[in-house]
Amino acid sequence: MCGSHPHSPFRQPMSKKTSFPKEDIRVLLLEGVSQTAVETFKAAGYTQIEFHDKSLPEDELKKRIADAHIVGIRSRTQLTADVLAQARRAIAVGCFCIGTNQVDLDAAELAGIPVFNAPYSNTRSVAELVIAEAIMLLRGIPQKNAQCHVGGWSKSAAGSHEARGKTLGIIGYGHIGTQVGVLAEGIGMNVVFHDIETKLSLGNARPAAGLRELLERSDVVTLHVPETPATKNMFGTAEIAAMKRGAHLINASRGSVVDIDALAAALRSGHLGGAAIDVFPVEPKGNAESFESPLRGFGNVILTPHVGGSTLEAQDNIGVEVAAKLVRYSDNGSTLSAVNFPEVTLPGHEGSRRILHIHRNVPGVLSRVNDAFREQGINIDGQYLRTDPKVGYVVIDVTATEAQTSQLRDALAAIDGTLRTRVLY
Repeated sequence: MCGSHPHSPFRQPMSKKTSFPKEDIRVLLLEGVSQTAVETFKAAGYTQIEFHDKSLPEDELKKRIADAHIVGIRSRTQLTADVLAQARRAIAVGCFCIGTNQVDLDAAELAGIPVFNAPYSNTRSVAELVIAEAIMLLRGIPQKNAQCHVGGWSKSAAGSHEARGKTLGIIGYGHIGTQVGVLAEGIGMNVVFHDIETKLSLGNARPAAGLRELLERSDVVTLHVPETPATKNMFGTAEIAAMKRGAHLINASRGSVVDIDALAAALRSGHLGGAAIDVFPVEPKGNAESFESPLRGFGNVILTPHVGGSTLEAQDNIGVEVAAKLVRYSDNGSTLSAVNFPEVTLPGHEGSRRILHIHRNVPGVLSRVNDAFREQGINIDGQYLRTDPKVGYVVIDVTATEAQTSQLRDALAAIDGTLRTRVLY
């Protein structure tokens, strides 16, 4: 069981029991995460799994999360500081998606709860959609499709082009951007890219001299940048004006990146030939809520409801990846790839008991941790420490009896600044 410092808002009663057997750890999975996640937990020996197809109302969420040790969500569930305050037993949170904006990461960290996600499992799905949209835009299919739906028939080659030989400009050459480039070359496109960091190009892709050169050269521009203060509305009136007349814009990254009003104006004026947008500054909270956007009504625009990574294959991959990270942390203590926590990659601990100590990063805690072992005359087999500005994470392997380990845990939990302690057997 996890303990908390007496002054923490996540306080829970201290227990003499120092660890849960796997069959007693409760896993709460919401929003219909892939069954591959359930299978991964079961294969690892976890049997208490509560599964919900949808997100829960906040009151119900608070009630359910109070008894959960591991919580799995997708993008609709909001784990605010208020909700996390009810998660007194939680040891970890898994976001079965790419982003983690739905979790108050600072509140989770200060509660001693690492948060994991799946940043790359839907890479292929997004890349395939982007290439499909590039071909559709170059062929003028959105307009022709819209005309057919109202009885029109525009059989003409005017404004319709092959993708082969055209230039695709990729802004943000990371995991998705590089995959897009590889697929684009496979259909004969020329690929240029721009990134704020120096990146090794794949295939025949070439870095542009700068953003403006990329915009001036590209027949299709696709955005693959993260959501940061620097990327908010980074693609606005000036950037759109620098694009070739008749070029196309694709955004499957984040809704805050493109100035939608500026894009609508460029489409209205005819400067852009079309666009495909999958993400928006404001999106409906659920399928029953109406979608509103200045881009509605344009026949040359493909609008999709944030489904770039929404394929069954991607969801299955995400289920395995995130569940495996949660199992590894629960079983081993490893926090590799946690988004809000000091990262520690740990070996196995066969023959030793492993004690996890999560504390506020303030002077003197580590020395008091070591004092607790010295006072009980217990030698440390191995010790691992990582810190960030807010939290310190110490993992200690010891050869000790269950009674000694229980006493150690109580001594560590009593150290001022402690957020959580846990023992792994």
